[in-house]
Amino acid sequence: MEIGRLTAAIVAAAAFASAQPSPDLRAAEKVFKNVQSLKGISANEFMATMGFFTASLGESCTYCHLEESGGNWERYADDNDHKRTARTMIAMVGAINKNFFGGRRELTCYSCHRGMEKPQTTPDLEVVYGTPRFPPPDQMVRGDESAAAVDAIIGKYIDALGGSQRVSALKSLAAKGTYQGYAAPKYSFEIYANAPAQITTVIHGGPDGDTVTTFDGREGWIEAPLNDRPQRIMELTGGDLVGARMDAMLAFPAAIKDTLHQWRVGTPSTIDDRDVRLVQGTSDGRYPVNLYFDDESGLLVRIVRYSDTPVGLGPTQIDYADYREVAGIKIPFKRTVIWLDGRATILLNEVTANANVEGTRFARPTGR
Repeated sequence: MEIGRLTAAIVAAAAFASAQPSPDLRAAEKVFKNVQSLKGISANEFMATMGFFTASLGESCTYCHLEESGGNWERYADDNDHKRTARTMIAMVGAINKNFFGGRRELTCYSCHRGMEKPQTTPDLEVVYGTPRFPPPDQMVRGDESAAAVDAIIGKYIDALGGSQRVSALKSLAAKGTYQGYAAPKYSFEIYANAPAQITTVIHGGPDGDTVTTFDGREGWIEAPLNDRPQRIMELTGGDLVGARMDAMLAFPAAIKDTLHQWRVGTPSTIDDRDVRLVQGTSDGRYPVNLYFDDESGLLVRIVRYSDTPVGLGPTQIDYADYREVAGIKIPFKRTVIWLDGRATILLNEVTANANVEGTRFARPTGR
């Protein structure tokens, strides 16, 4: 899962929330102080929007939030010129999209900034004459929508994992390993999953204690402490909830076709000099989930999915590597997760198939 960004989200949410436990942390303006331009969205969408800003401008959080906010969460709500400019930019972009594009979000912060504080206005010759880069499509492509084309690639994937009989026999999973964010120490890490779509991940010993992310088959949330305060819960919504469901179902690949709909096969491409085939599906008919399968091995090597925010789509990329056989099934022991404002590497060192995973692992904490 997108554990690094979501961990940051729950920490920030807990910092700005009132001291009293609240059963609903969805509304951003109820969780964060001094929200003026982004009211009416969930707290988790609010944090994704912050990530979109940082990626668009190529800046850190303290570009808009005071340096003093580091270690002092209350100071994140303080106003300054950068915040006031950001609110003006939100209004400007919204007005342009409304007046010139019929309300469609054709213009975003990234359209002009492209990772720089000041919008780029002069063509870069190295880009103009350099090797073109084709980013993952953020729309459904025109591909082969036939069941035969999709089934051929997914069938090869299932065979590569160990065959449909063995893959279908996988009903639960327990794993241990390490989690390491960008320029951060390693923490011990655990995964628990039950078929068809329940998953819990635990990061042990973070800066403020353990962080638990859960999808129970319908809903998802993150539970994390903040210093000496009681634990808080942040609900997963939108694309993050879709991503949590996908993580849960992909733990049991026999049901991969049930995770999405409108399946289609895109054009061949390469990842790290390996030939791959793109297979797309969607959960809502609006934004795709891109799955890349290695042509030679048939294994899944990458997923790219998108979370919607008021200012643009936030991509999350998960790379799968180091497949090893466990109980006759190949399981990726390395996962690299990249999102707009972070990167994390998960390395597993112990995986048990069909482990006895108690249902309480996926129960919502009481008294919150």
